[in-house]
Amino acid sequence: MPVAYRNQHYAELKKQHNKENLFEDPEFPATNSSLYYKKPPPGVVQWKRPGEICENPHLFVEGISSHDLNQGIVGNCWFVAACACLALKSNLWEKVIPDWKEQEWDSNYAGIFHFRFWIFGEWIDVVIDDRLPTINGQLIYCQSKQNNEFWSALLEKAYAKLFGCYESLAGGNTGDAVVDFSGAVVEAIDLQKEKYYADQNKQDKFFEDLLKAWNRGGIISSSIKPQGFRLESRTDNGLVRGHAYSVTDVKRVRLGHGLRAYFKNETIPLIRLRNPWGKTEWTGAWSDSSEEWSKIGETERGNLGITVADDGEFWMSFTDWCKNFTDADICHLMNTSLISTEKNWNEAVNFGKWTRHSDPLLNRCGGCINNKETFLQNPQYLFDVTKESDEVLISLQQKDRRIYRKEGQGDNLDIGFRVVKVEVNRKYRLHNMETLKSMHKSTFLPARMMFMRCELPKGRYVVIPTTFDAFMEGEFMLRLYTDVDSGCRELVKDKPQTKCWTPLFGYPQVVTHIYVDRAEIGQQGDQAEGINPYLIISCESQSVKSIAKKNSLTPEFQFSAIFFRKKVREPLTVQLWSDDLGSDKFLGQVTLSGRPDDVSHLQQLQLKNKGSKEADNMPGKIALRILTSDELTAL
Repeated sequence: MPVAYRNQHYAELKKQHNKENLFEDPEFPATNSSLYYKKPPPGVVQWKRPGEICENPHLFVEGISSHDLNQGIVGNCWFVAACACLALKSNLWEKVIPDWKEQEWDSNYAGIFHFRFWIFGEWIDVVIDDRLPTINGQLIYCQSKQNNEFWSALLEKAYAKLFGCYESLAGGNTGDAVVDFSGAVVEAIDLQKEKYYADQNKQDKFFEDLLKAWNRGGIISSSIKPQGFRLESRTDNGLVRGHAYSVTDVKRVRLGHGLRAYFKNETIPLIRLRNPWGKTEWTGAWSDSSEEWSKIGETERGNLGITVADDGEFWMSFTDWCKNFTDADICHLMNTSLISTEKNWNEAVNFGKWTRHSDPLLNRCGGCINNKETFLQNPQYLFDVTKESDEVLISLQQKDRRIYRKEGQGDNLDIGFRVVKVEVNRKYRLHNMETLKSMHKSTFLPARMMFMRCELPKGRYVVIPTTFDAFMEGEFMLRLYTDVDSGCRELVKDKPQTKCWTPLFGYPQVVTHIYVDRAEIGQQGDQAEGINPYLIISCESQSVKSIAKKNSLTPEFQFSAIFFRKKVREPLTVQLWSDDLGSDKFLGQVTLSGRPDDVSHLQQLQLKNKGSKEADNMPGKIALRILTSDELTAL
């Protein structure tokens, strides 16, 4: 069930009002405080209800369309572009605009409306009255082309209420608004950095990925950085800098006419965009009146719905899009349903906080890895990849701070995260950089959401979400998507806890980390065929096993384990075995004392047979590192 914003329940409030007693929202009054905190609108503002602006007002006129919207005087093209994207997806807008038929103007009209937004992991139901700000009788913010259609203006008012006032919506990111409409995961693409237009193979793969995301219901937007030019200045080909465009279609279009086109099967990737201004279009190749349209047949042109009008919507080639736009947001609507014909994901959601504490073991805002002394004091989330290899999607979202703009704050924190590989049996928090292997890292940006897509081999991992600077406090939501359940969970404890039976069974005295890098197997004839080596590391009553490396005499394991040891004098063993069609063959072992004063650098040791330290040598060597400490929070 959606949460009622500020405890205002739509159904209850509507029962208390009617045409003679219209609702007036005390939580978002028709005053200047709801308009701005710093820069007032350019004129005398009067708040008017739709019935005072036009005759016969409606929520929708002839349905909902991406063509309905035009931007007002506030700089919120990002929000208008997101609304245009929303209008294309009935499954989304019907959730954002609930009970839309019941909310239309009729005998039940009471001046009250409600909208829903997905805010930081939950749906929020926002109630508003329908008094809208006007100057000279005209709406000054988001508006529809039809002067008696008001869904966009009312939706914008509800969104402004969430963030304190209309001015708080000035300047933003289209992807953020789409997330608030859907709960999507945003993948930000730096088109300028990637230079897809210069590498055809790379561009082709990107188009296929984009087309797949679009066909799966994804929402796409793009923009052009001003880069020294004036904000909203125009390029030579009609595009607007510092301006958000919504993508309204992605297609591979067939070239040619008639049967020749059918048999030749030559296509070109095209993309359609819309300017939130409702005018000012691209004038290059594949624009409304360009000669390129003569290359395709009438049927194909009809399917694309080409209109020669300055309505803000236009087509362009995918290559030109990659070349002329600098940034794109792909909002993925993640399918987590088990009953689906499309790719479904296993989702793990964790909420956390970066909090400051004088005790290093309790501090949870250690900053990025540049802060080596405090980096591992950040929150840590452990997950497993149980397949041989799995695609992992990670989304880190900080709580929106836009609502604090009125207090002169509201800037996002610079956030990011790092994925590290850890011991296969790790259960407690990380305390030492030497025990982990860094696998992937995000950049750090003052963005509301950071996203990463990576491929990880089988193993255990920890993702560490951080702010860039240490001791910066904030809230975040971490979402992780894998093909199968990853068991993602926060690491909270630093070491084993004492229990009521601890005096009877004892408590760990030291902690030992073992890392096995590789092995060399001496085999008669040096034939690797059929030699599938794997490791078993044993300590007291515990043991861990690595995956087998197929047909190798020089396996690289990069495998590690950690043990909290009660019997300090009892040695640890690292055994090397070969899995030969289910018949395991012993290849040798090394015995380690695991004392705190032992050598801690990588060392190469001779394999021996089972038995005492003086046991016979076995053909082969193993390279490993062992770290032991009597401080249980050292590793």
